[in-house]
Amino acid sequence: MAYQQPLCKWRFYFGHQRVMVLLLLYLFNIVAAQIRYSIPEEMKKGSLIGNVAQDLGLDLKRLRSGRARIVTGENIHYTELKTDKGILVVNERIDREQLCGDVTPCSFSFEILFENPMELHPVKILIQDQNDNPPQVLYPVQTGGSLVAEMVPRSADVGYLVTKVVAVDVDSGQNAWLSYKLQKATDRALFEVGLQNGEIRTIRQVTDKDAVKQRLTVIVEDNGQPSRSATVIVNVAVADSFPEVLSEFTEFTHDKEYNDNLTFYLVLALAVVSFLFITCLVVIISVKIYRWRQSRILYHSNLPVIPYYPPRYSDTLGTGTLQHVYNYEVCRTTDSRKSDCKFGRAGSQNVLIMDPSSTGTMQRIQSEKSILDEPDSPLEVSSIM
Repeated sequence: MAYQQPLCKWRFYFGHQRVMVLLLLYLFNIVAAQIRYSIPEEMKKGSLIGNVAQDLGLDLKRLRSGRARIVTGENIHYTELKTDKGILVVNERIDREQLCGDVTPCSFSFEILFENPMELHPVKILIQDQNDNPPQVLYPVQTGGSLVAEMVPRSADVGYLVTKVVAVDVDSGQNAWLSYKLQKATDRALFEVGLQNGEIRTIRQVTDKDAVKQRLTVIVEDNGQPSRSATVIVNVAVADSFPEVLSEFTEFTHDKEYNDNLTFYLVLALAVVSFLFITCLVVIISVKIYRWRQSRILYHSNLPVIPYYPPRYSDTLGTGTLQHVYNYEVCRTTDSRKSDCKFGRAGSQNVLIMDPSSTGTMQRIQSEKSILDEPDSPLEVSSIM
């Protein structure tokens, strides 16, 4: 509020000065014909508005020597004069709704001043509306959390007015013409929407079989090219009493959210189970294939098979690299019996069967064994064959 009074004074001052300048120029007869340009709104900066030099019948030297410039006018910052090219361009994006509001037609004016000799050329810019704004729904109010419903009694007759969708478009002309269409409905045979006025009415008699909760989706479209639209959801309660409506619609939002969450979790669980099943199946098949290939490699290989003989194993056939395996026992002196060490003789009872070629060696071993077994033998021999 503190800046309104000085601003009004400055506007009055500049407006007064502009009038005075124009009067003086008219008196001296230096005001030329007015130039008009029509441009669409929302043009980019640097876009061409018009060729001033060509439209005024002047060459570029006149613009440069006359030091042509834009003077007077409140909205001269929207345009810029390129004297080197003789053209008028957009200096700032022009929003018709911001510039003129609901006023139509929308335009602004300024003057181009030439010096030596002095000339003044008025320029008027008409702003064409573009369909850059979608419709805005005023009623019913679209609330996020709360649920608003229109009540329709079960005794309603054909043509009963349920509610009216109210929307506006800040664009002008045919871009602001709105139409209403019913996109979805719980029962499309029960309601209709007026194409031009947005009135929702019943098209048949309401019966007791009709559901209490009715949900309508209405699309509001403008007449622009390309058209813009807005969606509004209308909740209708078919009931005769408010408590019945309250009991039904309090669970409406919760049921929808619960169903949405349940569907999401079911899909997620199905995806996880399917992934785990496929993973296990691939692992099992891979292990089976690996074992099968290992068995095939061993079956077809030419490597010799080396048998494994456990300890104290006796080769009765004598077919190995060593013909026989013999046990041995420790022989000791008489005094060794007094020692603390104990030696077992269980292994001496095991006798291996030998082939005839080793009979002499076996006899010699047995004779030595009989000598060593005598108590007074001074020798201790360990024989390993």
